[in-house]
Amino acid sequence: MSGVKEFLLPSHPQMKHIRNFCIIAHIDHGKSTLADRLLEITGTVSKRESQAQVLDDMDLERERGITIKSHAIQMNYNLDGQDYILNLIDTPGHVDFSYEVSRSIAACEGALLIVDAAQGIQAQTISNLYLALHHDLVIIPILNKIDLPAAMPEDVKDQIVELTDCDRSEIIPASAKTGLGIEEILRAIVDRIPAPKGDPDAPLQALIFDSVFNSFRGIIAYFRVMNGTIKTGDHVMFVNTGHDYKAEEIGILKLTKSPRASVSAGDVGYIISGIKEAREVKVGDTITHVDRPCPEIIMGFEDVKPMVFAGIYPVDTDEFEELRTSMGKLQLNDAALVFEPESSAALGFGFRCGFLGMLHMEIIQERLEREFNMTVITTVPNVSYECFLTNGDHLVINNPSDMPDPSRIDYIKEPYIKAQIITKSEFIGAIMTLCIGKRGMLQGQAYLTTDRVELAFEMPLAEIVFDFYDRLKTVSKGYASFDYHPSEYRQSALVKMDIRLNNEPVDALSALIHKDYAHSFGKKICEKLKELLPRQQFEIIIQAAIGAKIVARETVKALRKDVTAKCYGGDISRKRKLLEKQKKGKKRMRQVGNVEIPQQAFMAVLKLD
Repeated sequence: MSGVKEFLLPSHPQMKHIRNFCIIAHIDHGKSTLADRLLEITGTVSKRESQAQVLDDMDLERERGITIKSHAIQMNYNLDGQDYILNLIDTPGHVDFSYEVSRSIAACEGALLIVDAAQGIQAQTISNLYLALHHDLVIIPILNKIDLPAAMPEDVKDQIVELTDCDRSEIIPASAKTGLGIEEILRAIVDRIPAPKGDPDAPLQALIFDSVFNSFRGIIAYFRVMNGTIKTGDHVMFVNTGHDYKAEEIGILKLTKSPRASVSAGDVGYIISGIKEAREVKVGDTITHVDRPCPEIIMGFEDVKPMVFAGIYPVDTDEFEELRTSMGKLQLNDAALVFEPESSAALGFGFRCGFLGMLHMEIIQERLEREFNMTVITTVPNVSYECFLTNGDHLVINNPSDMPDPSRIDYIKEPYIKAQIITKSEFIGAIMTLCIGKRGMLQGQAYLTTDRVELAFEMPLAEIVFDFYDRLKTVSKGYASFDYHPSEYRQSALVKMDIRLNNEPVDALSALIHKDYAHSFGKKICEKLKELLPRQQFEIIIQAAIGAKIVARETVKALRKDVTAKCYGGDISRKRKLLEKQKKGKKRMRQVGNVEIPQQAFMAVLKLD
């Protein structure tokens, strides 16, 4: 058999000249700029096509300086007279998209670890680095932004050596802006990253690491071939979803798609097969041939589960159908978004949406406004809870207003996370106070350098959904970086708090709160609503209730017209009669009066502190 292998090898020489790599970096450490330089030097992008952040094609990505969708691009590079194919699989940098990052990493053999010479190592970098090491990737450490006046190259090199156990001489100093060190990076990619392993003649086994929607061609899936060869016209199957398709067009990814007759083991490509539904293409799925399936699927596939839920409602209730269409179109580009219709007494018809995290939620909201001109009201975000009833039933609650009657509930479990915070040592006290106030438990702390500390906490996800990130940046003067991953569901003493206006519960403002914090939370939200609700002709009573028990109350006084102005002198009983008449009118008005709730009131819950 080994003789056959040797006989086959010369016919597939291209594999040893392929290098597949990704870039690991924290937000704003210069990943997109470095990718731009690599594309320029390898001649993949001409001067005319060149623009800042070539791979970030969404306006939102450019404005915020973040990568939301991962991208892949193939470069040709000639080193010492030998042509090489370099496949860069770009990854999103934010914690919300960590599953996509893990699949992109699984499609590579090496990773460029970029660290900003002025900022040092951040939490996000560490978590993605561990992912890469878990997949046995070769790490090439790069010290970027070396030209900045605030750069601390020696200190940051110490951090990199400590984190990766690499040799100090392996760290490449670079500046993506000026182009310094780019040639050394390309040489290191060729020299240090191993060529992909795989057998082009084995049954087809390819990993889907991303998909995009094209309005003319349907869903385009990006894949990395582990074993075998895929040809145009092949009958293929997506293993985890069980659907089979004809490969109408396959090819490789240059700046634009470049069709090929076949794509073999070790290479990265795309497949178009007229798929219309985003749900049919799942990141992490395995592609194989229908008539010659691969013996085992690629490990690590999982369905992406939304972590944060919020209601999205059109401001104008007539736009419900338009909102449904817009959400459907967004879902084609972003399969992680889930939504289902719901109705609220206060806001009319809308959708309960599931997001990967807070950044994902913000992005969806922005895209609805920009790409579809939809003005929407977003309710308070919450997480999903597991509710166990006294009769032994078990419910998953994504919306606090679906909570059953307290007398039927045995106990409730909520999701916990493991959080990792890296900060300067002077802010430890303030950060600990913040985290413990959010029901966090300190798991450990480690000094990375003399003035940089890594803190590990366990805390409920519900506590970080609100304003945790903003407050962390405030108490650390912007110096703390934060990363988390879900750990488990734990039993907690949670109660459902309802907000009532004139005895009518406002379902969009109900929330699940820890028992110990319920009273102070209820008081704060009532006070906040008192400020925000416009005064009416009648009195508005604001109450926070847990079951039948009222824990806080505020009153918005009625606007009062001076009905006695026309009584000059005369008997006091005439004035009293008019006032009594007014009082009856006010009472009747309060029974039929409708309290208009402004948009800020729904978001007020987020900004209570």
